[in-house]
Amino acid sequence: MYYLSAITKLHVMKFFKYLLVSLFTFMLVIACGGEEKKKEEPKKVKIGVQKEIKKKDDNVANVVLTANDSMQYNKKEIRVKSGQKVKLTLRHIGRMDINEMGHNFILLKLNVNADEFVAKAATEQANGYIPKDSPDIIAHTKLIGGGEITVIEFDAPEPGVYQFLCSFPAHYATMHGKFIVE
Repeated sequence: MYYLSAITKLHVMKFFKYLLVSLFTFMLVIACGGEEKKKEEPKKVKIGVQKEIKKKDDNVANVVLTANDSMQYNKKEIRVKSGQKVKLTLRHIGRMDINEMGHNFILLKLNVNADEFVAKAATEQANGYIPKDSPDIIAHTKLIGGGEITVIEFDAPEPGVYQFLCSFPAHYATMHGKFIVE
């Protein structure tokens, strides 16, 4: 009989153990899972370069001039005000190498014969096809190849119609324009 009572006691203890574990689990589920939690939406973050907002300066003429592998500028005419600071950006949007399709921007003084100037420039390969110490130039960029960019700043001269051009050999035929100062 003692053996039976020990087995019964063991069953009763196991029963209470399972009952307590079940009761504890039930209470835990009620306590934790009773409310639906709102899912937090992921915050959207823009990744990239933050642009600085610059105050526009009316006394600066920002000129962007592109040149391509077809020996063309995107502009045939540039207008600025006399005395205005000019920030000129030359972008070579082509792919060809500087030695095959280099481009520059040269602003000539008034009444300079462009044909004679480019003839002199063609002999100045070592200097980027820009005659050294030329009195005919107001401003110029360096010679650049495909995918390159160069920037220059200068003060616009007195009112008049000036010429700008690319001095790389044979480019002047199609790469020139008027620089009009008002």
